[in-house]
Amino acid sequence: MQKDLLLTAIQAALAGGAEIREVYTDPHADFEIEMKADHSPLTVADRRAHQAIAALLADTPYPLLSEEGSLADYNERRAWETLWVVDPLDGTKEFIKRNGEFTVNIALVHQGVPEAGVIYIPVLQELYFADCGRGAFKVVPIESLDGQETLDSLMARAHRLPDAAPHEGCVVVASRSHLNAETKAYIEQLQQRHPQVSTVSKGSSLKFCLIAEGAADVYPRFAPTMEWDTAAGHALVRATGKEVFQYGTSLPLQYNKENLYNPWFIVGEQS
Repeated sequence: MQKDLLLTAIQAALAGGAEIREVYTDPHADFEIEMKADHSPLTVADRRAHQAIAALLADTPYPLLSEEGSLADYNERRAWETLWVVDPLDGTKEFIKRNGEFTVNIALVHQGVPEAGVIYIPVLQELYFADCGRGAFKVVPIESLDGQETLDSLMARAHRLPDAAPHEGCVVVASRSHLNAETKAYIEQLQQRHPQVSTVSKGSSLKFCLIAEGAADVYPRFAPTMEWDTAAGHALVRATGKEVFQYGTSLPLQYNKENLYNPWFIVGEQS
């Protein structure tokens, strides 16, 4: 991926995060919560983050597929060889709960494969970014880029992933909001194969971050997700040599499909 494109994606994620943080930290803010057709919540922070991100990505050559943007017909999208896949605020439920476990997700997808991704955690001011040619990185703390920042200078002060301390046994990271019976059954299967299995619960794409850092080994997801929920995290783990497999197969998730729902998947371990 071209350095300027990845730097633009980073700038966009930080700009979106700043909009979210301004709403989140305002004690008098009205989140303006609405329910979408799929019964998922939408807030003013989602809308403001989308506008900030879309404005910056508009200066690139590639179209935008965003959860909060207008959805182009598949007859148009199918011609998009390269595109941005964006979730301006992943974890809106966590945002409303005020637990801090929400992110900005931006991915560059080429021919159905996420080649680069950026995940930003506004509350913690933690930035993850990756492309498959350069690897995966983490910068903490960061609110914005100064005018002199380049991708090389950002990489120079970043931690290369994975960077977590070694751990014993198998660590499973699961959704905080979607720990269903199928996920529990899968964890029980792991317990039969590993002498020690522990579970960590996280919201939004933070689960992908733990896999990329090496702090967790497996992330099973047996509940509905959309392409914009996973594309940035998928790029992040791919850059660390791991993969996101469609459950029950050796095939990775694919993007810019006609149906934007993902099948069930497992991160980090081939099923």
